[in-house]
Amino acid sequence: MFTRHSLNLLAGIALLCGGVTTNAQASDMSSELARIRQATQRFRDINVALSEGYVIPPPGHCVDAHAEGEPRQLGAMGIHLVRPDLLGITAVSPRVNGVGTNTDFTRPTVLVYEPQAQGRHELVAVENMVFAQAWHAAGHVTRPEFHGNQYYQVIDNPLTAVDEAHGFEPHYELHIWLYRENPAGMFMPFNVRVKCLGEH
Repeated sequence: MFTRHSLNLLAGIALLCGGVTTNAQASDMSSELARIRQATQRFRDINVALSEGYVIPPPGHCVDAHAEGEPRQLGAMGIHLVRPDLLGITAVSPRVNGVGTNTDFTRPTVLVYEPQAQGRHELVAVENMVFAQAWHAAGHVTRPEFHGNQYYQVIDNPLTAVDEAHGFEPHYELHIWLYRENPAGMFMPFNVRVKCLGEH
């Protein structure tokens, strides 16, 4: 029979163990983020990205929250460069579709840049995008995630004037703001510290 003292002791042990697990998980994520940064920092030079197969899909504009029908104060994403081979592109019309299921952020399917003056571009985030149909066809029941952070589902709403899916079929995506701190969180879609050219 447990006494109040023994129950309190067990509760304390449980909390301590929970804290150790949380710290271990945080350490694992920090190590993984460091590994991703090491693997992608060469893409700070956009010419390296272009030489390795990344392309700017049309319309190629800088994505900001206001233009996407979201509150202006959310900020922006930037200009996206994609790797067609990692996305497994199978069609570009009427919407871009593919069969790739890559979720390895050391080989991201998308790189995100902030436009700078004089035609320069600054790398701000890495991103993975997975087409929903391909993901579930591969046997996955739930959406992809990275260390407990679920990917966002992106689907165009035909009732709005903007194309929320940017010309792509329904897909999952997750940003990691490795190269530009995001006050809202490292895995949020928009970053208030990213500006499209002309907003600086």
